[in-house]
Amino acid sequence: MVIPVDLGTRSYSIVVEPGALASVGTRLRELRVGSRAVLMTDAGILKVHGRAVVAGLEAAGLSVTVLEVPDGEAAKTLGVAEHCWDRLLAAGADRTSTVLALGGGAVGDLAGFVAATYMRGANFVPLPTTVLAQVDASIGGKTAIDHPKAKNLIGAFYQPRLVVVDPAVVLTLPDRDFRSGLAEIVKHGVVLDAAYFDDVERSATALDARDLPTLTRIIGGSCRLKASVIQRDPEEKGEWRFALNYGHTIGHALEAATRFETWTHGEAVALGMVAEARLAERLGVADAGTTRRQETLLRGLGLPVRAPAVDAEAVLAAITHDKKARDGRVPFVLAPSIGAFRVIYDVAPADVRAALASIVEDAR
Repeated sequence: MVIPVDLGTRSYSIVVEPGALASVGTRLRELRVGSRAVLMTDAGILKVHGRAVVAGLEAAGLSVTVLEVPDGEAAKTLGVAEHCWDRLLAAGADRTSTVLALGGGAVGDLAGFVAATYMRGANFVPLPTTVLAQVDASIGGKTAIDHPKAKNLIGAFYQPRLVVVDPAVVLTLPDRDFRSGLAEIVKHGVVLDAAYFDDVERSATALDARDLPTLTRIIGGSCRLKASVIQRDPEEKGEWRFALNYGHTIGHALEAATRFETWTHGEAVALGMVAEARLAERLGVADAGTTRRQETLLRGLGLPVRAPAVDAEAVLAAITHDKKARDGRVPFVLAPSIGAFRVIYDVAPADVRAALASIVEDAR
């Protein structure tokens, strides 16, 4: 399927199709970009998926430079970005050239930032290889590197020319990484589309088994929902883009409070969704049935809904640094029902503490 993202002069398409990685060269030629392509990836991803991409680019007549970067967050530093700019210059890349990001969200963040800042903007095409990157990080134009004081602090909104999602590549993911991405899929259903949430519920067993037709349909549906939000709010200036933060206000804080050592991002978001659902109950925004459906689906997909211990004060401190805060007020995205969202400000610390206490393993 091809999902259009209508952003005027910055419009692009999201291609969701098994085997799509091999077609990247042909698709770039259709966009009439320049003849030079720089493929940014890490060594592990290059070994598994790089050959098909490079072969497709070269078959389309493109000159290809492979640029290996560190795995994970270690790639998102100013020093690595500077190395990438140097390599682009050495390869003769210019504004018509294309920077492709083959890998997960970290590679995409770095490559997008490098493309946005090189000669004030080269072409950028994400080729996401994780569920998390396919349904979330690769769509929307958020690029960044990290600062010693915070993740993703230095960056820009820079829309890609194309996003190529090949659901077949996630069949190779380790189990924990695969499940981590499913949390973002659940999130999209909870706050954006009740019918889609129903489909994910019915498809939980097939998703767990990594059935490719099911994965393609569900991943495509999630991309469609993310695209619909980006079209409404491409630069995160209004409450529609806030919807994508469901589960993340508490989820990000849980990650930070544990120094990013305890949970994957998706696991933290799953816990954040349950805590924020409990918070919605406590504030009278939603009922217990809405929380129960979310918990049941997350548990069925192998994601955590309880935590062994939570340092509530550390989590509360981390929440105060939420990047979506406005004049010191932190927005909480809550779900009054499946398929809807509401943004609440000025949530009392006592209510957050109670929500956190409700997800501790021995909570009843």
